[in-house]
Amino acid sequence: MLRRSIIILTLILAVAVAGHAGNGGLALAWGDRGDGTFANPVLNADYSDLDVIRVGDKYYMTCSEFHFMGMPVLESDDMVNWRIIGQVYDNIGMPGYGDMIKYAEGTWAPALRYHDGKFWIFVCTPEEGLFMTVAEDPAGPWSPLHLVKGVAKWEDPCPFWDDNGDAYLVRSRHRAGPIIIHRMSPDGRELLDEGVTVYKGPVAEGPKMFKKDGYYYISIPEGGVSKGWQTVLRSKDVYGPYESRRVLERGSTDVNGPHQGALVETPDGDWWFYHFQSAGTRGRVVHLQPVKWIDGFPFIGEDYDGNGVGEPMKICPKPLAGLSRREVPQTSDEFDEGRLGIQWQTNHNPVSGNISFGHREGCLTIIPMQSPMLRTARNQLTQKIMGFRSEAELSFDISDMKPGDRSGLECLGKQFVGGGVMVEDVNGRRVTSVYMENDSLVVFRRPFEVAEPGKVNVRLSIDTVDGDFRFSYSLDGKNYMPLGDSFEMKEGFWKGVRTGIYAYSTTEDYGKTHFDYFRYRHDGPDLSSQNE
Repeated sequence: MLRRSIIILTLILAVAVAGHAGNGGLALAWGDRGDGTFANPVLNADYSDLDVIRVGDKYYMTCSEFHFMGMPVLESDDMVNWRIIGQVYDNIGMPGYGDMIKYAEGTWAPALRYHDGKFWIFVCTPEEGLFMTVAEDPAGPWSPLHLVKGVAKWEDPCPFWDDNGDAYLVRSRHRAGPIIIHRMSPDGRELLDEGVTVYKGPVAEGPKMFKKDGYYYISIPEGGVSKGWQTVLRSKDVYGPYESRRVLERGSTDVNGPHQGALVETPDGDWWFYHFQSAGTRGRVVHLQPVKWIDGFPFIGEDYDGNGVGEPMKICPKPLAGLSRREVPQTSDEFDEGRLGIQWQTNHNPVSGNISFGHREGCLTIIPMQSPMLRTARNQLTQKIMGFRSEAELSFDISDMKPGDRSGLECLGKQFVGGGVMVEDVNGRRVTSVYMENDSLVVFRRPFEVAEPGKVNVRLSIDTVDGDFRFSYSLDGKNYMPLGDSFEMKEGFWKGVRTGIYAYSTTEDYGKTHFDYFRYRHDGPDLSSQNE
């Protein structure tokens, strides 16, 4: 009772402060606060349609990645601080994923489970079908994606193994609903029937199935990505009938669409719920809410408006305070370990032979491929933006670029904006310019004389609060000048805005670009006070 009173008091103060904080203060806090509490979003990045499980004393997460390769696996000691430990795959071996034409397709809403000593992921792609993969170690290697059923327009699958060994798969269908349960082989490699519809609701999707106290539960988001709520179904029989209860909604808060995620139990028997919030250019960011079980259903968050349904909380006590260092998923990369950092994801399938570390010591080298514009360029190396405000900085060597080559730092969402260096052949004369392109148009160029050693730095400043994005550049690594005008971004293809590295050529005769480092700073938890 005392602990609950402290939580409620903390929340009353937090809501009061956040309501008057405007564009700063507590309203823009997120992650581990270093005082035994955390602020939502607990992970302020686009880990959309996430699923989370606990195995022993560790927690694991995965998420949708659509046309980006491939789905990450994250690990946490305390449910709040997360690090990337692996990627499930590095390409999708189906037609189109090497042709830059599968935007918004790829992997949708995976389910992560632990069963029979192995980690399992089930996921659908909208046109190809239902896939599964397994691993003994969540960091990988994961088995090649196995096509369980070739079928279009299925989505959001989740496996479930009953106490007697019977296996099932629950799923939804494109355009969200209904909820269907199939019998499945225990090894997860095939479905054994055509499925039984157990629930119909408004945009019912994203089912996660589990068993507790003799009841079968299916936790589902309803109402759509930006305006939905979370519903929980329960029944004594796997095929129903299911009774339902709304367990989380926006209510009087400013957290729109708090739904789709995972109910997770700690070793001490406490329950928590991860969900996403559709947050514009930041994508679908991750929130974490406390759970109480009342009359056989989870009650999530706090009921501020008094209608009996939980609402999202801004500040919460950490579920497992004091167990770990403050940590956020990896971002920066000095390119000095002879391999890419685990956080990088290519836009569509990579051409691995054109990405190397052998051409110049301590550098990533990309040999560009021909493309008329950035959107269709192969080997874009991307990662999620993080936080409300952040900055990316790229240092690269342009001395081996050839006419037609374009390289630099990108900002991609619904549109593709690049800031960097382009080399042109103008009447037989080599002209090198800093430039900016927005989709297929070069909107800014400024020629300059290349000095030894041919290094250029480009920065991307990201302000998702005011909707302001801008590039700047430096030829000496110290003094930065504007690179084109500021621009707006929009989320697109079911993903939030990303940043990344690119090198492509508008001609068939291409050179190389050597990338020295990528550094990223954001407004998240201050890690500087921790000893390395």
